[in-house]
Amino acid sequence: MTTSSRSRTVEVLSGTRYVQAESPRWDGRDGCLAWIDMSTGRFHRGRLDGGSIVPGPSVVVGARIGAPAPLAEAGAGWAVAVDRGIVHVGDDDTVSPIVTGLAAPGDYMNDGGCDPAGRFWVGSQAMPRDSHCSLWSISAGGAPTERLSGVTVSNGLAFDATGATLYYIDTLPHRSIEAFDVAPDGRLSGRRTVCRVDGGNPDGMTIDLEGMLWVAVWDAGEVRRYSPEGELVEAIRLPATRPTAVALVDRLLVITTASIGLARPTDADGALLGVQVDVGGAPALPWRGMPAFLS
Repeated sequence: MTTSSRSRTVEVLSGTRYVQAESPRWDGRDGCLAWIDMSTGRFHRGRLDGGSIVPGPSVVVGARIGAPAPLAEAGAGWAVAVDRGIVHVGDDDTVSPIVTGLAAPGDYMNDGGCDPAGRFWVGSQAMPRDSHCSLWSISAGGAPTERLSGVTVSNGLAFDATGATLYYIDTLPHRSIEAFDVAPDGRLSGRRTVCRVDGGNPDGMTIDLEGMLWVAVWDAGEVRRYSPEGELVEAIRLPATRPTAVALVDRLLVITTASIGLARPTDADGALLGVQVDVGGAPALPWRGMPAFLS
């Protein structure tokens, strides 16, 4: 059963239009917002003020940037997936390597996020598109562990509040949300399909305080809310064709979008959008690591 009758007002939050904005993150340390522009390799930070985003620091991190994760301590910066590995981006915009060589030559790191135990989970995407990539977790000590192989385009992931369930999207070829059981040491088991996502490509994902999953659906011009059992609860139409990812800043659903590949992009394509929803979310879980050069 789909609940889509309630009217939602979608607002444009950003004055800037991006090529491929992705991976919005609500920073629980200072309340700010971070996001990336994948196609330009740039990491952005800003703050929400009066219904719009006030831009803050912006730094080019690499050729192909993936997901950012805040470190736990205020002032400790961010871990950012970029190109074939993970780097640290300091609050002074210095960039230093943490892990190198995760993705194979020609591939690059993509979406990711942290679990309640403080591990940074991030996957790669295949170029060309075949199933030779992986999903990794990075321990607090900086050690990478391959958690899942046979991945094509590693995209949205979200953990439930206990960390015992991982919801995961490998966009191709199945266009589905999957779930795994997560052991305390991070081992995955019990792989199962939650639901298929029709009408577009499932991309970035977040989880709200009721345990429901919000998913950006590329080329469908929608964000959708699914139950953990796979029921489509709500679909919100957007003025942008290619939503890429979502984050909940309390009850404001922030949506990144892309203008890449569109012959006639609208004013909303490539913008960050926002819509008020009924159930909020929590700030992005932090990576509990501390790079050796900071300790």
